[in-house]
Amino acid sequence: MSRDYSENILVEEPAVELFAGLGWQTVSAFHEVFGGADPSSPALLPLGEGGRAEGAISLGLESAGEVVLLRHLVPALRKLNPQAPAESIDAAVNELTRDRSVMSLAAANREVCGLLKNGVKVRHRTTSHDLADKGKFAQY
Repeated sequence: MSRDYSENILVEEPAVELFAGLGWQTVSAFHEVFGGADPSSPALLPLGEGGRAEGAISLGLESAGEVVLLRHLVPALRKLNPQAPAESIDAAVNELTRDRSVMSLAAANREVCGLLKNGVKVRHRTTSHDLADKGKFAQY
């Protein structure tokens, strides 16, 4: 197969360029090192041309099967929901990251996109220790 018709050339590189053009920091994780390294260390994220990190890096994932960057998700949920108790944040993270491997890829993607778009419904104890339905949570 010609390099000119690869998924990398036709899809991935244009998508990376689009996100970089929108101001996102992009990272090539092709040579990612898994397990426990401090992902915020500048030495692990050397920025190359166009603000893109190159080379062997760690995003803080334990394995290639882990796809959610919890170091970004948890603070974002706290920022979006500053009054939410820790147990609600934990419940939202658990729902967003639960195993969906028995679902088709399309169904799993649809479900997670719905959670991100419409919010995660969580229940938590109020100060009177009653369970209260707090409705939409982590709405984007």
